[in-house]
Parts: sequence; structure tokens; C-alpha cells
Amino acid sequence: MGMQLVNWQRAMEQQWSNLRFVEVKVATDGGNHVFEVQVYLSGLDPSTVRVELYADGVMGSAPVRQEMKRGQQLVGASGGYVYSAAVPAVRPTADYTARVIPHRSGAVVPLEAARILWQR
Repeated sequence: MGMQLVNWQRAMEQQWSNLRFVEVKVATDGGNHVFEVQVYLSGLDPSTVRVELYADGVMGSAPVRQEMKRGQQLVGASGGYVYSAAVPAVRPTADYTARVIPHRSGAVVPLEAARILWQR
């Protein structure tokens, strides 16, 4: 477990600066906003990160952190994937932004971590 954690941290350090968002699509369908984002993970294994929608809390509520589901790999793009998630359409779509955070069982990633890639 210890060596696996060190290898995961090393991969984050080496590849993080190469991650990027490409395209973001948003549609409102019924009572939900449906977000679809294209993310290039560089050389990282998709299981080592988490892509989520984030929105600040309102009126004292906790922030919204909705995990996005990985879909198809982008054609002709090594390490590119489409992620999607739906959230209730009770807030404007502009309240939400996609982000990528490191993810690994047994590792704690605080909000203050330098390795959070924000879509905007």
C-alpha cells in the first residue's frame, strides 16, 4: 500500500500539468441540467482522478460535489474521455464548474491542494 501511494503521488506530480479541459456542453432536459465535458488526462490512468461538478453552497448549505461518470474515450485522442453528470435544474448552469481532483482510496485530498484543475 505504501509504495502504491508513492507511485500514485509521483504520477500526479509528473502528469498533472498536462491535464486539460477541451469542450464543455450543457443542456437542460426536463428538470435536470446535463453536463458533458471532454477531459485529456495526459498519461494518467482514469482511476487515479475524479472528475466532478462543483458549485458553492448557498445560504449556508454545503457545496455541491457531483461526481461525473466517465464515458467513451475520445476518438483519436490518447487519454481523452467524455465525462457527464446531471444535476437538478434548481440553480443556473453558470453556478457549476467541472474540476479534476486526484483520487485514490486511502489518500486525503484537501480543497487547498494545489492539484485541482478547474474548468474555468
